Amino acid sequence: MSTPETSAAPAPAVPAPAAPAAPAGPGTDRCPECGAPVAVQERFPTWCPSCEWNLVPPRRSADGLPPRARRRAERAERREEERRREVRARTEQVFRLVAEGGSDLRHGASVGAFLLAGAVHLVSLVVLLVGVCLLAGWPLGGWPARVLGVVALAVAFLLRPRLGRPERSGVLTREAAPTLYGLADAVSAELGAPKVDSIVVTSAFNASFGVLGLRRHRQLEIGLPLWTVLTRQQRVALLGHEIGHCVNGDSRRGLWTRSAVGALAEWYVLTYPSRDNEANSNFVVAIASTVANLVLGVVNLGVRALTQLMHRLHLRSGQAAEHRADLLAARLASPRDARGMLQALFNAPTLDAVLTRQRALPRAGGRAARAAGPMPGLWDALAEAARTVPPTEVERRMRLSEREVSATDSSHPPTYLRLRLLASAPPADRPPLVLDAGRDALIDAELAPSRTRIAAELL
Repeated sequence: MSTPETSAAPAPAVPAPAAPAAPAGPGTDRCPECGAPVAVQERFPTWCPSCEWNLVPPRRSADGLPPRARRRAERAERREEERRREVRARTEQVFRLVAEGGSDLRHGASVGAFLLAGAVHLVSLVVLLVGVCLLAGWPLGGWPARVLGVVALAVAFLLRPRLGRPERSGVLTREAAPTLYGLADAVSAELGAPKVDSIVVTSAFNASFGVLGLRRHRQLEIGLPLWTVLTRQQRVALLGHEIGHCVNGDSRRGLWTRSAVGALAEWYVLTYPSRDNEANSNFVVAIASTVANLVLGVVNLGVRALTQLMHRLHLRSGQAAEHRADLLAARLASPRDARGMLQALFNAPTLDAVLTRQRALPRAGGRAARAAGPMPGLWDALAEAARTVPPTEVERRMRLSEREVSATDSSHPPTYLRLRLLASAPPADRPPLVLDAGRDALIDAELAPSRTRIAAELL
């Protein structure tokens, strides 16, 4: 789970230059379009909830561009709008199927993804067998065939399925964080999922879960900035969503298809043309490099097309799996807390603003003192900044997500649809898993070393 991205520029945390200047503190003003009252905040853009004036950050107009550049910009805008319509239609169909609850989303596309993954593995196997046969002297003998066999084996090694590798940096052990692991184990038990093998604390404003390596190591990554801005039950919802990927039927995370996706990524890197030798003073080397780059370029385009096809085949079932993970989070904590967890992802610009202010604060001792340790107050300032985001700004970000059909990334459903599904989820009288203040304080104490390390990285 990553911070939401839009197809246009992300919503800034301060008013855009073309927007009306805000007064020094919060107040009210009148919308220049419809005359409705609008809230004016110092830290956020001023916009009108009634007519949505200034909802989208101002963009550079194409009117002042030369005719050719203006036509190019208009064509790009039409293509982008067409893409948004297609994404909206496709994702809202998946949303309706999930909301109905009884539809099987494992259709022909999932079968196609499984078969395509088989084709990827078959290519790697064929290259490996060719290398073994040539090295063994069949069907051709002699040293040239054996040299080709060695080359084929080297290529097969590079094309081997990649299962991922567990992260080693920032790992918390069970001995160092028994309460946090206990909470994760309780989430796993409630969802019927296997326990996590390791927890990694990172500086990212997101969280993720992966099953990695031959031993299928289950690793949970928690971004400390995101964790900091969540309430206690929103933290439970976050863990429920991520660990829920073990039981939500997400075909993208299976050994067969996940390794094929990793292999395609390696194919793309291996076939990417290199421009290092084209400017070589040796004419023959430059010509040979140009020809090789042309061949590699064609192969690279094919690999990229296969990667995009794999993504499209997984899209429907993958987005349905994300919706199901959200519903698992809502069942574990509450629909309100699951919605709050998703809305907290909108606060990535808030983190950037806090970091900018913290880096600008003077410190005694200058650069040497900054290198000796992080400035105090980063996490308190981040939590306070997220807590004081006004409801009008939260609403603006939600409407902007719907307008731009934005999502955390291309594999996730648009955020506005995820929030809409959670709004329709049945409320629970009492969530099955409650993180009380005592255990939350123990978890914060266990995260203290990570908090110091990550603050130093960020500042």
